[in-house]
Amino acid sequence: MTGPSEHPLYRFDPWAAPSDLHLQKPVMVVALDGWVDAGMGASTAAAELRKVSPTTHVATFDSEPVIDQRARRPVARIEDGITTELTWPTIKLEAGKDKVGADLLYLTGPEPDFRWPTFIEAVVQLVRAFGVRIVIGLGAFPAPTPHTRPVRLASTVPPQSADLAGRIGTVQGTLEVPAGMQAALEVALGKAGIPIVGLWARVPHYVSAMPYPEASAALIDGLCSMTGVVVDTAALRSAGDATRRQVDELISANPDHLDMVRRLEAALDSQETTPMGLEGEVPTGDEIAAELERFLRNQGD
Repeated sequence: MTGPSEHPLYRFDPWAAPSDLHLQKPVMVVALDGWVDAGMGASTAAAELRKVSPTTHVATFDSEPVIDQRARRPVARIEDGITTELTWPTIKLEAGKDKVGADLLYLTGPEPDFRWPTFIEAVVQLVRAFGVRIVIGLGAFPAPTPHTRPVRLASTVPPQSADLAGRIGTVQGTLEVPAGMQAALEVALGKAGIPIVGLWARVPHYVSAMPYPEASAALIDGLCSMTGVVVDTAALRSAGDATRRQVDELISANPDHLDMVRRLEAALDSQETTPMGLEGEVPTGDEIAAELERFLRNQGD
């Protein structure tokens, strides 16, 4: 069996191998771009987590065999007509700490386009090498839920982690949906005997195309509840309050929008929801979403 530094898909940064970092039973947070991230809930939560303490770059994945560069193009920096830099999309592993010094690992970057089984094998190897005690995946999906109610979380787990499902919220019923890398990791890590939970924020469908900080705060609170890590979400909650006031201002001016929100409130309060909170009779919200985008653009920063 090859050592963790020998896997063909990633390389450790100098002095960042498991034997050098001495992490104590870290929690790994997985937030890969490209799959369901309504309201930028997961990506914003991951960015906020990495602000808690200085992070150490641990490992970088080779993007060429796993990323479609035409679908996820590199970013060119042009200064006075001179192309000075090209930044390639990169999947990376970083180490950080929570507010009380507990160790965290962050797996971030674009979701792989190719070679999923090989990528999964590499992640499982890293999880074992660093002695990760639990993996938490972050995601967010658009749901028929009103912005006037707190963001609720759903969780997904493999059979081996079924005892963890009820701590946050379960998905009722049977669903068959396109799978993201997070689901694939759940299955593989479960078979490897490593606890893993996917946390999913339910974002109001009519604001899912724009940043929704309350979803990010809910995901971090869920992470803290599941793992015992300590992270302050006050800044995200404050930003969420500001977003809610903006949405209130827009909706209050339109009786049809008010009626839609009241219907969503009634459905939520009566718990008349189907699995994952997706109901066929609830309006799509496309019109209000378009108006909300125009409204927020007119507000400037």
